[in-house]
Amino acid sequence: MDLQREGKIRHIGLDSIDADELTRAREIAPIASVQNRYNLLDRAAEVVLELCEKQGTAFLPWFPLGNGTLTGDAGTTLAAVAARHDATPGQIALAWLLHHSPVLLPTPGTGSPDHLDENLAAAHISLTEGDLAQLDALA
Repeated sequence: MDLQREGKIRHIGLDSIDADELTRAREIAPIASVQNRYNLLDRAAEVVLELCEKQGTAFLPWFPLGNGTLTGDAGTTLAAVAARHDATPGQIALAWLLHHSPVLLPTPGTGSPDHLDENLAAAHISLTEGDLAQLDALA
């Protein structure tokens, strides 16, 4: 907090923490963001995400595409939802994150302008309640 008062840092973000650590950190200083591993198949940080939602803290999931496992042949359910939306499995995995919580800000890696466009297009996919139920059941 001293560094904030001195103008040396503006915001504090935390990485790979659990809910207790976030709670303790908030007693020391305001926390702007949390970055934990989280994606359609790996939801171990769900409790941390829920705490971020209650506190209005940004949650940046790392490996939002499961380190590539959600971009290719990620299973029949994901492929079926992707086909219904004329999308890729990776786009559906990103769209699910965006639908899942208002504080989630996925930051997938990209290797080309085309890949960037593909990732950005996920924001325009409107998943149905049925889609969300199917995808939620994957974890």
